[in-house]
Amino acid sequence: MAAAPIKKWGVTSPVSTVPPTEAEIAANLAMIDELYRQNNFESPEATEKRRTVLHSLQKITTEFVQRVSRLKKKPESIVTSSGGKIFTYGSYRLGAFGPGTTGSDIDTLVVVPSHVSREDFFDHFPNLLLEMAPNAIEDLTPVRDAFVPIIKFKFSGISIDLIFASLNLSSVPLDLDLKNSDLLKGQDETGLRCLNGTRVTDEILTLVPQVGVFRNALRAIKLWAQRRAIYANVYGFPGGVAWAMLVARICQLYPRANSAVIVNKFFKILTTWSWPNPILLKAIEDGPLHARVWNPQIYPGDRYHLMPIITPAYPSMCSTHTITKSTMEIILREMARGGEIVNNIFAGKLQWKDLFQRHSFFTSGYKYYLSITSAGKTKDAQLIWSGLVESKVRQLVLGLENSGSIQIAHPYVKGFSRVHRCHEDAEIDQVLSGSLAFIARDVQTETAEVANDARHNAVAHAGAENDLAMLEAGADGKEKSQNSSDVGHNITAGDDKKESNGLEEHTVYTTTYYIGIELAPDNAKSLDISYETRDFKSRCTQWDSYNEDLMSVTVSHIRNYDLPDDVFEPDEGRPTRTKAKKVKSSKKRTFAEAEPHDLPDTMKRHQVEANGVSSSNALA
Repeated sequence: MAAAPIKKWGVTSPVSTVPPTEAEIAANLAMIDELYRQNNFESPEATEKRRTVLHSLQKITTEFVQRVSRLKKKPESIVTSSGGKIFTYGSYRLGAFGPGTTGSDIDTLVVVPSHVSREDFFDHFPNLLLEMAPNAIEDLTPVRDAFVPIIKFKFSGISIDLIFASLNLSSVPLDLDLKNSDLLKGQDETGLRCLNGTRVTDEILTLVPQVGVFRNALRAIKLWAQRRAIYANVYGFPGGVAWAMLVARICQLYPRANSAVIVNKFFKILTTWSWPNPILLKAIEDGPLHARVWNPQIYPGDRYHLMPIITPAYPSMCSTHTITKSTMEIILREMARGGEIVNNIFAGKLQWKDLFQRHSFFTSGYKYYLSITSAGKTKDAQLIWSGLVESKVRQLVLGLENSGSIQIAHPYVKGFSRVHRCHEDAEIDQVLSGSLAFIARDVQTETAEVANDARHNAVAHAGAENDLAMLEAGADGKEKSQNSSDVGHNITAGDDKKESNGLEEHTVYTTTYYIGIELAPDNAKSLDISYETRDFKSRCTQWDSYNEDLMSVTVSHIRNYDLPDDVFEPDEGRPTRTKAKKVKSSKKRTFAEAEPHDLPDTMKRHQVEANGVSSSNALA
């Protein structure tokens, strides 16, 4: 009797269909135990609370559609049958969420019939939330002009990111799913982006052999990527959906493996993957729209993608278009490190907690850093301005990579927001130039992830997508543009100031981003990046909402031992300045060998030009 054919998952046959051994089962139990210790799972009560919130959101959505229908004088039969449905996507839908994870909010999509518009959503839904859940809604922030228009809020303490799509249907029943690509007909680019999240997430879950195995493996990989600071699309690293697709592909290749084996194979296969060959979960499909689908044979811009991971839902696109040469190298280094650790875990020499150790970006990662500081004279101005500056950090990385003097330009995946109190214009000028001398000691430094401001995020992501569109326009030889967020248009002029001890006190807000610098072996004598920093600042200040009276941006060089205390965890050791050994030699020392006290005064101190960009030619 012939053996039953092996089911093919994805675009190739499985590598192995062998079930787990006893040792692999033990390794899997140990991995899941460690994930629990790392606070990666939430309690059943907390998960039930999420379901209750989603149930309430569904009721509010139904009421919203009915109210808008009545306002538009629709017959009562249409009012009652119009429906409306919420869908989830992202980490919650994938089942890889928890109190100790990034992405523990609920990404939610409201889908409504054609007679309800996006304008109706922003005009009525926020007020309806407050009306129907008056004591449960906090931090309500609608951002209608974002790259993906969004309403952010907390519902009973749970963070919700709510986006919107109107389908070309007269009603949206509760049993509707979004798999049929014909539902995309009539959508503008914003509508396609909003629908894409749910469609991609649902496809991923249908394309893995064992959903439970996939979810636990994804939890481990997400935690590893977050701890190693390689989880942030806007900075040039994979985001959540890209990491999910990588894990899903390994699940397809080992359909009977358990989660620990999937993690092991993840590192083994992807460390040696022949990039830029794409990661595909299924063959790329055509659809009913004249929409662009990822195809490097047709679109020259797609050929620039270094580590393409392609979404499975039509229209397929590259989820990792922001990866640069530097971030790719960092990802591969981290995968190699992770693979070595997991091999030692399976050999009994290490434990799973070793895989999840925090990164060493500040403690021992680099000798030299660039600090990019955005500053604002009001809190609102800074929240939005820092988002714009954040969106351009990747462009600075690209410029540094092309300078010829830098081997690696490694952006850290979070900005550090600080508050400063000044009494004189000279003190304000120092803060705007990057000084921490007047930092408010009673205010804790926050990362952008902790602040999680909707307006900041809207500008950051819109700016990043605009840069991508400009790059593709140049690559394809066609004009292309994306609508940037208009969030900044409502910034008002002014100054946060008050009286303190009889003196006028001005509060200045800054957010600093860091790039670790690894010099090219043949270019260690000097480093001139003045052009790259001027170009970066120009990109920032060309923003339509830039206000030179409220905002500034500076780029400074900094040595590892001069990094501020608040970038380190309390239990972390920090780099120290070592005394240079005096060696009698007639040979001139290279830049890389020189300590700051060996350099001429003109190279020790950073002269900041009027435009706010450091003009130093060497990292002192």
